[in-house]
Amino acid sequence: MRTSRRALLGTAAAGALALGFGAGAPARAEGRSVRVAVLLYDGFTALDAVGPYETLCRLPGVRVVTVAPRAGAVRTDTGQLALTAERSLADVHAADVLVVPGGGNRGMVAALDDTVLLEWIRRIHRNTTWTTSVCTGSLLLASAGLLKGLPATTYWAARPYLQKLGAVPAPGRFVETGRIITAAGVSAGLDMGLHLAARLCDEATAKAMQLAIEYDPQPPFDCGSPQKADEATRQLALKLVEGGAARAAGPMR
Repeated sequence: MRTSRRALLGTAAAGALALGFGAGAPARAEGRSVRVAVLLYDGFTALDAVGPYETLCRLPGVRVVTVAPRAGAVRTDTGQLALTAERSLADVHAADVLVVPGGGNRGMVAALDDTVLLEWIRRIHRNTTWTTSVCTGSLLLASAGLLKGLPATTYWAARPYLQKLGAVPAPGRFVETGRIITAAGVSAGLDMGLHLAARLCDEATAKAMQLAIEYDPQPPFDCGSPQKADEATRQLALKLVEGGAARAAGPMR
């Protein structure tokens, strides 16, 4: 007897609908959907964007759209994966929530020098309810002038550069300052996303979303922060990150 995915998840779906998930869920924000814009750019880090996307895209009354300088496929920092941007920067003039992911050196250096991209971030931020970043995405917020003198976090190896850009590096998986939320490296975007889910909806819905994505991290090693890792592990981690960027710059075989 074959069991379809729909039948397998039927009980869970019924519980989710009871919490307001699904197409018939009521919109928040004065009768309209909450608009979430996830920025993509050449060389961004996949989980930086996908982590928050997964925690937000199923929330009642929330519509998530991916945005890039041009609509279409956008390559990640490894060059081995592409995500599709639904809209171009020119097509998106406002959002309730902005999510800015980080990227590898190649993508980040180009993005930090992209005046059009930085101006778009500034323009969208003027009317957001929440402006957020993941990993080195906070460097883009800082370069856009949004973090001057404010506590913020970023990828552990980028903290000195964040400080040079005028922010005040702060500890934590994510840091909320006013209507700006910055998350630490890569996987911290999931934590920030669930925190944001509670802000957009309520704690009960955010807890249900954590269960919906079965986010119950129990890593096999306890070296997920620079404070817990020795120097050899820290150096190898940076080499692995740079190695992925180097492969992206070379020919695909």
